[in-house]
Amino acid sequence: MIIRFLIYGALGWLIEVLWTGLGSLKNGNWSLSSNTSLWMFPIYGMAIFLEPFFVMLSPVNFLLRGLVYAVLIYAAEFITGSVLKRANVCPWDYSHTKYHVKGLVRLDYLPGWVALGLLYEQIYWFFVA
Repeated sequence: MIIRFLIYGALGWLIEVLWTGLGSLKNGNWSLSSNTSLWMFPIYGMAIFLEPFFVMLSPVNFLLRGLVYAVLIYAAEFITGSVLKRANVCPWDYSHTKYHVKGLVRLDYLPGWVALGLLYEQIYWFFVA
């Protein structure tokens, strides 16, 4: 279980670095500068709590599973973001974007969260099966 927590955390971190690096191109930053926070590692590692859903939803269509994972990821992002914001250490603020909820989640990230949930599901089955 600890190994999977570390894998989920590291993979989430890596994807975030790639995502923000490629996103810097949108601003004309050809250095592909990325940013993340140490807080993000345990937040991504919390995907360990999705594992019971991986088992429970295994007979369900992959798209529906992905949507459930995305909703759970949104909930985790909102809750952890609220706690970190209250402590004045939240590393993200989406309030400048069009489809945000209280600056803590971006609804336009739905496809990414679906994909990440399904990727984490595959990692789980690789290690458990």
